[in-house]
Amino acid sequence: METPYSTYIKAEFIETDTGNKVSRRSLISGSQNIVLGGKTIVHPKCTIRGDLRRAGPTHQASVLIGRFCSLGPYSVLRPPHKSYKGVFSYYPLKIGDHVDIGENSIIEAASIGSYVVIGKNCIIGRFAIIKDCCLIEDGAVVAPNTVVPPFSVVAAGPPAKIVSHLPESIQEVFEARSKDNYAKF
Repeated sequence: METPYSTYIKAEFIETDTGNKVSRRSLISGSQNIVLGGKTIVHPKCTIRGDLRRAGPTHQASVLIGRFCSLGPYSVLRPPHKSYKGVFSYYPLKIGDHVDIGENSIIEAASIGSYVVIGKNCIIGRFAIIKDCCLIEDGAVVAPNTVVPPFSVVAAGPPAKIVSHLPESIQEVFEARSKDNYAKF
């Protein structure tokens, strides 16, 4: 599956020592609180909010992203937050390896497992947990605090619904796809 942003102009991207390719036109706030695992592509106009983190003396990353991920144009990644006993706090957003986040998607989940494809125009609500090997179709709105089990296909709509299951071999398919997208980029 070819994406419209599968090639790039080298001058528009910064390539890190670990092979991450970050668009100069992306918005990265609080980069000291963001961990990119390596060979991740951050497309133009993608926003990552590392500045939203729990206050305190301990240094804890607020956004952790695995290897071979692709963060689509105009997507927004921000850590989830809540108030507990009158104290407002942010919690880390953890994304596994081989995750593809589509264009215009908003991610505020607690965690997204490995081998996950999130379509275009999706909203993943606060503290949602997407387990490994899932496909979230274009336009899906995953409600806050939802847990999506492994190998699920989630259909579009508010609220998103699990409509079928993926075969166990999908892990190899998603891994090959993410490595191929990175190699062709």
